Formats: sequence, C-alpha cells, structure tokens
Amino acid sequence: MAEAEGEQRLAERVVGGMLERDAFSQWLGISVLAIRPRGATVSMRVRAEMVNGFGLAHGGVVYSLADSALAFASNSHGRVTVSVENSITYPLPVHVDDELTAVAEEESASQRLGYYRVTVRRRDGAIVALFRGTVYKTKNDFFARRPDEAAQGEGESNR
Repeated sequence: MAEAEGEQRLAERVVGGMLERDAFSQWLGISVLAIRPRGATVSMRVRAEMVNGFGLAHGGVVYSLADSALAFASNSHGRVTVSVENSITYPLPVHVDDELTAVAEEESASQRLGYYRVTVRRRDGAIVALFRGTVYKTKNDFFARRPDEAAQGEGESNR
C-alpha cells in the first residue's frame, strides 16, 4: 500500500511540474481532473479562437487536448517519456463552448515503450475523438538529482 501511495504522490508531483511549465496546455485552458500512475483525466472548454473556417473546433485543438492527457499519463511514473507515434480519429464534430474531457490510460508497456489510449468526450458523453499514442521512455528521471546531491551519495532517491 505504501508503494502505491508513493507512486500516486510521484504522479501528482510530476504532472504538477509539467503543467506549471507547459504554456500551451495553459493556453488551451486544460484542467487536470485526476492523475494516477499511468493514467490521467483532463478537461477544457472550446473557445471561439479555437475554431476553423467551418465553425468547428480545429482538429489540432482536440488533438492537443488528447496529446496533453497522453503526456501527463505517460510521464506519471517519473521518467521523461516522449511521443514517437500518435493517431487520432474524429467521429463527431466539436463546437465552441463544448466542454471536453480526455481520459488517457496505459494499455501495455515494455521497458522502453508505452502504448496508450485516449478517449475524448463532450459533456453529454458523446465520443468526439479516439487517440492512440506510443511513447518512448528515456533513461532520464523527471526529477534529476543536482550534481551536489549526487556527490552526497545518500538521501532520497529521484522519486
């Protein structure tokens, strides 16, 4: 149980640090509703400046919401993780003032790769996007030790 609590605290700390430095997710107006190891739920409201020439939310906006959910979920274990391949399907249009929620979950993982599914829904529960992402797990910890900490050789780990 203590290990699970530690993983949860790490996930929250990582995502908090990521969001603090992520100007684009901030511009999108993304709120983190839930974070857990290898999973995240985020939301945003579509604003007028996010629509395309057809009056629909630009696909890149919906993609970016899903991509942010993927980033938060896949980095929650504390190692820097980057996307290597993503795809998205848009079964329904999205309009101004739609409230969107994206749920990212790890489906499978190996030592170096993670495979994620992100489902984006409108407030009414309708699925507006289905996103799949593959990520590469680097060897770098999100909270890298400073050189003076490494020289001490003792103390708390990177987690």
